[in-house]
Amino acid sequence: MASAQNRAPKVPVLLCFSIYFALLSLSCSRVCGQSSPVFACDVGSNPALASFGFCNTSLGINLRVGDLVKRLTLQEKISFLVNTAGSVSRLGVPKYEWWSEALHGVSYVGPGTKFSNAVPGATSFPQVILTAATFNTSLFQAIGRVVSTEARAMYNVGLAGLTYWSPNINIFRDPRWGRGQETPGEDPLLSSKYGAGYVKGLQQRDDGDTNGLKVAACCKHYTAYDLDNWKGTDRYHFNAVVSQQDLDDTFQPPFKSCVIDGNVASVMCSYNQVNGKPTCADPDLLAGVIRGEWKLNGYIVSDCDSIDVYYNSQHYTKTPEEAAAKALLAGLDLDCGSFLGKYTEGAIKGGLVDEAAVDKAISNNFATLMRLGFFDGDPSKQLYGKLGPKDVCTPEHQELAREAARQGIVLLKNSPGSLPLSPTAIKSLAVIGPNANVTKTMIGNYEGTPCKYTTPLQGLTASVATSYQAGCSNVACGTAQVDDAKKIAATADATVLIMGADLSIEAESRDRVDITLPGQQQLLVTEVTKVAMGPVILVIMSGGGMDVSFAKNDSKITSILWVGYPGEAGGAAIADVIFGYFNPSGRLPMTWYPQSYVDKVPMTNMNMRPDPSKGYPGRTYRFYTGETVYSFGDGLSYSSFNHHLAQAPKLVSIPLEEGHVCHSLRCKSLDVVEQHCQNLGFDIHLRVKNMGKMGGSHTVFLFSSPPSIHNSPQKHLLGFEKVVLTAQTETMVRFKVDVCKDLSVVDEHGNRKIALGQHVLHVGSLKHSLNVRI
Repeated sequence: MASAQNRAPKVPVLLCFSIYFALLSLSCSRVCGQSSPVFACDVGSNPALASFGFCNTSLGINLRVGDLVKRLTLQEKISFLVNTAGSVSRLGVPKYEWWSEALHGVSYVGPGTKFSNAVPGATSFPQVILTAATFNTSLFQAIGRVVSTEARAMYNVGLAGLTYWSPNINIFRDPRWGRGQETPGEDPLLSSKYGAGYVKGLQQRDDGDTNGLKVAACCKHYTAYDLDNWKGTDRYHFNAVVSQQDLDDTFQPPFKSCVIDGNVASVMCSYNQVNGKPTCADPDLLAGVIRGEWKLNGYIVSDCDSIDVYYNSQHYTKTPEEAAAKALLAGLDLDCGSFLGKYTEGAIKGGLVDEAAVDKAISNNFATLMRLGFFDGDPSKQLYGKLGPKDVCTPEHQELAREAARQGIVLLKNSPGSLPLSPTAIKSLAVIGPNANVTKTMIGNYEGTPCKYTTPLQGLTASVATSYQAGCSNVACGTAQVDDAKKIAATADATVLIMGADLSIEAESRDRVDITLPGQQQLLVTEVTKVAMGPVILVIMSGGGMDVSFAKNDSKITSILWVGYPGEAGGAAIADVIFGYFNPSGRLPMTWYPQSYVDKVPMTNMNMRPDPSKGYPGRTYRFYTGETVYSFGDGLSYSSFNHHLAQAPKLVSIPLEEGHVCHSLRCKSLDVVEQHCQNLGFDIHLRVKNMGKMGGSHTVFLFSSPPSIHNSPQKHLLGFEKVVLTAQTETMVRFKVDVCKDLSVVDEHGNRKIALGQHVLHVGSLKHSLNVRI
């Protein structure tokens, strides 16, 4: 979104929850500051509205939408093309604000949502990159359900809308990207599963109405959008040059899954150009793919001021009217901004676009609002009408925020005898670092006001006596206060160093240049480690990966944890893991590269695949050929888990009709077509045993290394399953492998092909060869 963070109202943070409960216990029937939800067809106040077809809930949505559209003047229609939509009082249609956000909790970013003394805060879950590290698809959905419940509760008291421009499912292609923290990471399958799961949690109703919506989600930013502002190149001017192979193999799958598997109500096009065309003006990408191939049931919205950006910054059209026409003709339905409101009428009068294109766009917008019940009269008489302030920040919701953080925290290094710390044996703990006692840093961007905060220092102090020194005045750490920090570490039984980044280092409109710890943080860590008496635990709070090779290779730094931006309960979750109340199970959703990688790879190079002739090493675990600090999927536990392959085929034969060209030629791959693919799948069964003394969760990854054809990935993720095992117990994990979907690769032209030859399946250290032939 365009400088949404800058436009967000500054809401005072409530560290104390007691005010909230005091408000809830007020005896007045309407809590102070509470108002009514916005809705159309208020037949109770105006019985005449009952005669309008669009207010008749017994009619189908298309009939209702058609009835509404035909009653509107052109000027009225145009007022429904923008996020701050117009009102038509003669038809009982009030103003509606489309722009609300719910990336990891109901947010105050965007004008559609606000907090007040009626609802002073909402549950703030970990930033998405850490939730993705749980690899727990049921958790993705559970978080979405809580967020939509709190959103509906806030809507009912006039504090929120029904349309949320979340989740962000862009691929985290480069570690420098400031918005990588908002995404589920670098892998297309994980991003697809996250996107579809979170969307289902937000949207699916509890009454089984499959076309109705609890709230409407939006998958963004479509597409190949992953650069904000790097060395003078910004997202408003960037042309992402992307091969068809990379587009279909890496950038598009999460969006496809969002629409097809998640049935998302909206997709947002991005600021950048893709191969010379602004995405919001590209009929192939919008009308062709999203609406045509994927059959979106919903609306397409621009990122904020995108049309203005491609007219004024990219100079894509000569006139603003032409820019408006191009957006509508490409398939855009809603403009976040005012551009279409100003220039659409002129575009119609100039013959650049006809009124029918406007009708089509607003019909998609109205249909979405109808699926939400906005045109069904009084919300208090509808399914979610009884939700209110009592349903926000409930103890259960806050516990889920803590559980999500616990499950996401990744243990990257652990020397024998280091973690978990014993809360009885440790009498004194030194807690050091610029992120040791932070509040707002823990929730990252696109945030709301949380219910309350537990800082890392508070979390650790709840178990043992602590002494604390920040060591740096902020994360930029221009000058480290080394001496004070060394003093407390020299006498403590153990030392926890909590370092990393915050939104001053990585954020929307702010990409990194370096991926080392900022400023003098490394100096502080190294100097404290030299004098520390007991185990030294380094905790990295960040969205993107860091080159912490120095710490990985320092034997005196006994443990390293990555905690993302862990949300409102982050401090409690960090303590749960450090003291062994919770057995860590998070795995990295992105590769951690050495600084040398970013020194030689420009952020503007969109190619995923390596190019040895140019010394280009490729990107992400699927293609990158260089050294890593830590790899995608890395993460340790306090237990060890054993895998045993119980069932897997060695051969898969593809049935081909007689006379197929591949009977006579040596084909390396086959087109993925219906007749090859029916019932073409197999099961893999794995026994997984917890060999340790501690119960815990474990993520089983199924990777495949396909044959080396069509520049295929060196390996890619086919599936993952999170299992919970008590000490010394085992379970069977089953993966269903769809040959056409899972053992295919995308060729140079963007076509999906079944790769013939030897595929190697990997689970942990296990490898299994599988021959696919005709």
